[in-house]
Amino acid sequence: MSDAPKTLPKLHNAMWPGLVGKGDEEGQEPPISLEHMLDLTAAADVNGTKFDGIDYFLFLPHTDPNASDDEIRSIADLIASKGLSVGSLVAPVWPGTVGDSAMGDEESRGKFLDAVKVACRIAKVFNDHGIRKYGVIRIDSAEFGVDQWRTNPEANTKTIAATFREAAKIAADHGERLAAEGEICWAGMHSWKDMLNLLEEVGMPESLGFQADLAHTYLYLMGYNAPECALLQDGYTVDEFYAAYEKMTDKLRPWTIDFHVAQNDGDVHGAGSHDKTGKHCPADDPNGKLDIVKCAEYWLKDAPARGIEHICWDGCMFPNATLEKPDTWNTILDVMIKVREAYSWS
Repeated sequence: MSDAPKTLPKLHNAMWPGLVGKGDEEGQEPPISLEHMLDLTAAADVNGTKFDGIDYFLFLPHTDPNASDDEIRSIADLIASKGLSVGSLVAPVWPGTVGDSAMGDEESRGKFLDAVKVACRIAKVFNDHGIRKYGVIRIDSAEFGVDQWRTNPEANTKTIAATFREAAKIAADHGERLAAEGEICWAGMHSWKDMLNLLEEVGMPESLGFQADLAHTYLYLMGYNAPECALLQDGYTVDEFYAAYEKMTDKLRPWTIDFHVAQNDGDVHGAGSHDKTGKHCPADDPNGKLDIVKCAEYWLKDAPARGIEHICWDGCMFPNATLEKPDTWNTILDVMIKVREAYSWS
């Protein structure tokens, strides 16, 4: 057996934990700048292994979506100066950014498509620069909560799917793929079954797939926003957990083209403008419900066949004091390395 170091999947850190749930309203912590998030990432080191790159949210205060190509190239130079590459990009699809609800009226859906165009433009600058050689563009329905969706589930899912199809065509024209993030706060994507229905309704697997996050998909099992889709009940056994996990991942894994390593304590959490969703926890949180390395296997089977070249840590809505600690990032990097060592295809 070869002792050569594992090189795939590449290990990335997300930049948006410095932004999501942050702000200037009462009780909120201030955002952490892009450069500081880059420095925290670049400083992480586990026995000489470091993060390979970052995944990146394309909105203020990290990025002006209207920035010129020269300004985007300067950001690429900054990232490269830290020894990091760029992987997946998050399109600014939500109300209050560039976009609006994919389930909304014609104007809202037009804004959603504009956000995808913004992401594709910036992706091309990064690609041409050389800082980005792999990764997808992440989207969701940008419809917070499921109440409005429930007024007519079938019609609303068809509307979201129609918007996603147009978005996927835009991405394909730019040589990009879209990944829809499964999370209980996004209408039409709030359960494993509704997520699968939406992907099948879009029906463009070559251009639009699924982005699986270990923390968010844990709540899919519990049916938090869709009790009728629950695969587990409180008090489940280990055997019951993995039987349910296998059922969920067997359905969604064929669509999965982007993957987030994460931990979840079973709580539902929200901060700032981000609606209640699965709570990300530190990688070594004693209340974590997931065996991170074992659960990752279910999503990473046959990953190369789906074009996955990197995995990313996601730890949204951590307190700034946690984000500022070097040990936080070393612990995260350590579990990322363990995932790669277990399932590397290099």
